[in-house]
Amino acid sequence: MVLPCKLSDCFLWLAIAIGVAGCAVRVTIPMPLATLSDDLDVTSLRMAIGQSLAYLQKLPPDQAVGEQPRPLTAHEIKNSLIAFNRLLDRRYSRECLAREIAARFELVASSAELQQAEVLFTGYYQPVIDASLMRTDDYRFPIYAVPVDLIAHEQDGARKLGRIENDVLVPYYSRREIDQLGVLRGRDLEIAWVKNPIDLFFLHIQGSGLLRFEDGRELTVGYAGQNGLAYRSIGRFLIDSGRVAKEEMSMQRLRRYLMENPAEQDEVFAYNESYVFFGLSDGGAIGSLGVPITAGRSIATDSRLFPRGALALIQTDIPIIGAQGELAGWRSVTRFVLNQDTGGAIRGQQRADYYFGTGEAAGAMAGYMNRSGRVYFLVLKNDR
Repeated sequence: MVLPCKLSDCFLWLAIAIGVAGCAVRVTIPMPLATLSDDLDVTSLRMAIGQSLAYLQKLPPDQAVGEQPRPLTAHEIKNSLIAFNRLLDRRYSRECLAREIAARFELVASSAELQQAEVLFTGYYQPVIDASLMRTDDYRFPIYAVPVDLIAHEQDGARKLGRIENDVLVPYYSRREIDQLGVLRGRDLEIAWVKNPIDLFFLHIQGSGLLRFEDGRELTVGYAGQNGLAYRSIGRFLIDSGRVAKEEMSMQRLRRYLMENPAEQDEVFAYNESYVFFGLSDGGAIGSLGVPITAGRSIATDSRLFPRGALALIQTDIPIIGAQGELAGWRSVTRFVLNQDTGGAIRGQQRADYYFGTGEAAGAMAGYMNRSGRVYFLVLKNDR
């Protein structure tokens, strides 16, 4: 029986035993967690939960939304979010909320193998970029909408992207063919132009951006499609070619290298053949689920594996940024987040991307974020 709890303004301080579900033998994860804490506001958490519910409510209840850490349906994830929201409504004290969560939810590790439960967290953000709706001498680098000849085709049980040439599906144009050879010019696909090819490339990496126009207007560009070619890290390319030391690599260091070596930009950009296409909106950053993502509350994982829209608890360190934008240290955090996005570089069970928000400060944190941590998905008990 659950005993009544006193109301408290303290929010989300937890002390819970965490178990792995879906295994032949139930085990307890040996975590030195005397206390867990969520240091963000309830409003942002409710907002992110609401966006996941908006996505899940459009799906058939029995539709699979993820295969790891065990198969889960839209019904299970939706009911888990609704139940968790009800706990937030009751404003439990730290001890009571911990007891309620332990009683009602499984906290399922992202990997059933405890030795492999750690994931690598990187960060992403929404850049703010000066742009124009017309091509000018200053604004020469286009942001493209999805081309009409980019098609999806089921082949050998897998979904493949490409274009039809002589009645055969062939790979779609690469980054070099699009940006350097101009194969998409003249098709009326340009939705805006930017000044700097480095800004354009990083817009592709982040997946969305806030465009700022000279008349003061702002519009969001969000991910609308991709050319189907594999993502390759240009940071890894610069490390492997001996141009930047591994221990120096960050988003900031990568940008500086590109600015200092303009003659190499085409070569470096072309290494990543993956190309992103965008759509315009007047809202915030949109994740792969087609709903807005929330700073500090949204993560991107491998959409082929993990339950889309699900609530998770993460433990990792986030950067502390100094007055000059430098990395000044790390702060340990434990937070509830929603799995609402994916990315070309986010593949496998041991990768997650944490969304820091919009603008320069968020970009500084995202640029340095590269820390190990853990992810636990919250699933309502006895709800299959």
